[in-house]
Amino acid sequence: MSEIIESHPFEPFLPGHAKLLMLGTFPPAEKRWCMRFYYPNFINDMWRIFGICFFDNKQHFVLEQEKRFDLERIIPFLNEKGIAMYDTATRIRRTKDNASDKDLEIVEETDLDAMLRSLPCCEAVITAGQLATDVFCNHYGIKGPKVGEYAEFTLDDRVLRLYRMPSSSRAYPMKTERKAEFYNIVFKYLRL
Repeated sequence: MSEIIESHPFEPFLPGHAKLLMLGTFPPAEKRWCMRFYYPNFINDMWRIFGICFFDNKQHFVLEQEKRFDLERIIPFLNEKGIAMYDTATRIRRTKDNASDKDLEIVEETDLDAMLRSLPCCEAVITAGQLATDVFCNHYGIKGPKVGEYAEFTLDDRVLRLYRMPSSSRAYPMKTERKAEFYNIVFKYLRL
């Protein structure tokens, strides 16, 4: 097990008008990045899922020849749609040299309350992956929803929805197009 404690490499991406907050657990090690932003591993399918859901084109955010995602398209898109991104852990220790949730030890959880308070228009949160869902549900004292479903939670006087989505990792055994069908449930609910 590594003794190295990693701090989150990215600033929270929090457009003030965001209706949706997407939370993973923690980014992979930098050697697996193809860009300096969320879901940076080229074999992760999150940006392909977004391409399918919003443009009916799995490759919309993919620069195949360069083996990277098109960050110059992603950032304006997220700002336009009002989609915020961060993770449930701000500091972790890797127990193995990979990005698998089961091999992460969370040293410091994200201040979820403060993050959601900074997003007054937010109506829903997506957790992508079991560990992110567990951290979130434990914090708010709610039962974790099944994949594709949601649970309501309260922060101050707001009632929001937590949606549990399939992991965008290729290690999660589901076709990208099927994963996109789940994500589309949330995007349609929020009219994004």
